[in-house]
Amino acid sequence: MTDTPFPDAVFDGLAPAPVWAHFATLCRIPRPSKGEAPLREHLRRWAAGRGLAATVDGAGNLIIRKPATPGRENAPGVILQAHLDMVCQKNAGTAHDFARDPIRPLLRDGWLVAEDTTLGADNGIGAALILALLEDAETPHGPIEALFTVDEEAGMGGARGLAPGVLAGRLMLNLDTEDWGEFYLGCAGGLDVNVARPGAAEPLPAGFAPWRIDLRGLRGGHSGVDIHLERGNAIKLLVRLLRGLESRFSVRLCALEGGSARNALPREAFATIALPAAHGDALAGLLAEWQTRLRQELAGVDEGLTLACRPDSAERVMAPREQAVWLNSLHAAPHGVRRWSRQVPGVVETSNNLGMVALAPAGGSCNFMVRSLTDSGATALADEIESLFALSGTAVEKSGHYPGWAPNPASPLLALCRSVYERNFGGEAEVKVIHAGLECGIIGAKYPGLDIVSFGPTIRGAHAPGEAVDIASVGRAWRLLTAILAAAAA
Repeated sequence: MTDTPFPDAVFDGLAPAPVWAHFATLCRIPRPSKGEAPLREHLRRWAAGRGLAATVDGAGNLIIRKPATPGRENAPGVILQAHLDMVCQKNAGTAHDFARDPIRPLLRDGWLVAEDTTLGADNGIGAALILALLEDAETPHGPIEALFTVDEEAGMGGARGLAPGVLAGRLMLNLDTEDWGEFYLGCAGGLDVNVARPGAAEPLPAGFAPWRIDLRGLRGGHSGVDIHLERGNAIKLLVRLLRGLESRFSVRLCALEGGSARNALPREAFATIALPAAHGDALAGLLAEWQTRLRQELAGVDEGLTLACRPDSAERVMAPREQAVWLNSLHAAPHGVRRWSRQVPGVVETSNNLGMVALAPAGGSCNFMVRSLTDSGATALADEIESLFALSGTAVEKSGHYPGWAPNPASPLLALCRSVYERNFGGEAEVKVIHAGLECGIIGAKYPGLDIVSFGPTIRGAHAPGEAVDIASVGRAWRLLTAILAAAAA
């Protein structure tokens, strides 16, 4: 880890103190997807030190069991579920190693924020709420099983690997949603479409000079929660720009990179191109025109977009046919909302995120993450992407399908949660379906009859630098969690 002191003072005075103390621990210990082992071992030892049974299953999930409060042994068992990993995103130029460095949050106007990286409130706050409950001696409750899954952000590997018959609880509270005052009762499923194509490199043409183009400044965000906001996709915008330059100059593509997470809207993209030396002086002016045009198109959404160029170095370029295949295919590929739900007004039914691309003269790849409330909707859109690339003979692999979580409006647990909310906070909580993927559908498929509800505090900017969590809503989420457990055990 770096030698910069961890900002413990940031957490001083925040309530409830046990929740924030655990979140501080989660900020200290790196936890990228597939790199949760150090945190998991820390938590396993923490549980053992408190006399709580803790096991790690074959998928790497951590399960901690807390016996019922004396006299509540016959109350229905409750599973509390959150995932340990976080999306690792940082602004370009930020010196942060997610495998080694702690997250360094700061306080701003009632929010806990990470300025240049993701904060990991998704789903670290949910995990911290559960850990605080495990050591809480005041709340009456029935048998509790705390399920901390791994690899959620990179494909839900922990939930997929969870074996049937391991958990005994009949109720499950998932703490992985991001709007206080809402209970979630369903979510989208989805799959990945991975595209790869070998290339044919050629030498840099004589008389051509390489240039680097940077597109930065977009807001990004969660590819499920924020997909309907019509924020800019850095990959799509840069591809459009490159095709525009092709209409003016002889352009040869050396490299194109954009996005760094399949489930995050791409905020930045970069290209190295080669132009006839005589045309290089005109590039900056053209980029200024494009910047103005794109900012106008994204007014009210992503006006922070910037375009810049500088001389670069390159020895090879893509063959013209390969360049045409990639730029035309990426330009034509779908991105964004495909269909709004007719059954659940105001909720996206089907969408797609072109999340990552990496092209070089010798070949390249890209990833699309498709989400839908219906399996058929996800399959149809994935097949459409596959068909587009099949026109050029490009290989496509569809993988990682996970089921959606079908809503059950008659859920007894939902009725209990809504009653507790009204009694403690006044008014009625909203009941919603979320377009993001939660692990509830996968876990529910392995445990038929499991009654599941999801809720959480307010988080903004998940999956993007600047991610923030509303401090007051964390306190309210704690009050709600303890009140639900007490009511379930009454």
